Amino acid sequence: MLIDEKKLSNEERATLALRSLYERFGYLHYRMTKFEEYDLYLRNRDFLVSENLITFTDTNGKLMALKPDVTLSIIKNLKNLNSVKKLYYNENVYRTSGTEGNFREIMQVGLECIGDIDLYSESEVLMLAAMSLKAISEDSILDISHLGVLKDIFTCIGISAGAEQSILEHANEKNLKAIREICVSDGCATESADALASFLCEYGEPRDVLGKAEKLFGGKIGTDNLRELKGLLDCLAMTEVPKMIRMDPGLVDDMRYYNGVVMKGYIKGVPQAVLSGGQYDRLLQRMGRDSKAIGFAVYLDTLERLGETADRYDCDLLLSYSESSDPKKVMRQAVQAAEKGWTVRVSKGIPEGLRFRTLKEI
Repeated sequence: MLIDEKKLSNEERATLALRSLYERFGYLHYRMTKFEEYDLYLRNRDFLVSENLITFTDTNGKLMALKPDVTLSIIKNLKNLNSVKKLYYNENVYRTSGTEGNFREIMQVGLECIGDIDLYSESEVLMLAAMSLKAISEDSILDISHLGVLKDIFTCIGISAGAEQSILEHANEKNLKAIREICVSDGCATESADALASFLCEYGEPRDVLGKAEKLFGGKIGTDNLRELKGLLDCLAMTEVPKMIRMDPGLVDDMRYYNGVVMKGYIKGVPQAVLSGGQYDRLLQRMGRDSKAIGFAVYLDTLERLGETADRYDCDLLLSYSESSDPKKVMRQAVQAAEKGWTVRVSKGIPEGLRFRTLKEI
């Protein structure tokens, strides 16, 4: 069956491209049910993009929820994590979306690498995240950070665990003043507070940003996480994606769930992240699984208006006929136009509000 890609929506094109990409690298398609017990999401609300859930009572009296997230369901339902599981999914999730905050059914595509993952596994997921963006648009960027490196910096300058979350919240906003104030009030030296605020507001080529970190903190950063991040960059240098990758130390997530590398992907023309993910070993531990995991999701609802222009038409050709028109002639011209690859609307008269490139009256 031939598929005319011009007739596909942005979401449909992205789904086909991403499925093909993930299967080329050996990821298996994973299917799941539409709902889970509400308690699963209640225990992990901070991990969800949206805390608003659609709930209902099952026939056995259990409170259930239409799934707002796929990762939690995958972790819950995987039985054997002794080996590395490489999975991808395209599933509908149910959550609020858009400026009005209404519930919507949204197609989400993503992948998970779970089990005894290593440096190669992490590099592969980062590469596929960047390639996912590129499959949708050449004009895209993948921002990364590393929570382990950031945690090491907190430790080396004496930031307490209580102050960490507040700093992370202001790091997302690039609020230097607030970061400095929190550090100083936590007993941190002014010089160290200034260095941390400066580092969290850096952005650019990853090795340049890491060089700035080592200069600011005098080589006091722990070596393991720094070595891991440099190893990831070395692996990615073997691929086509390094020019797409930027490091944003202020890109942070909840350290109760995430550790290691975190990422967000952006496409020109879309005013929000279209991809998000990272390493979430702590989420597995919280759910009683002794394994590692890294993955990401592509939010297809963000692509709805990508590439939309003011001159978009409902059809290429409107064939307008009347009572006196010969139906055989109308049919012949409609078929001929369709065979040329045009979109054709056949209508008695001209429908109100229809946008068309060419009008032909028969």
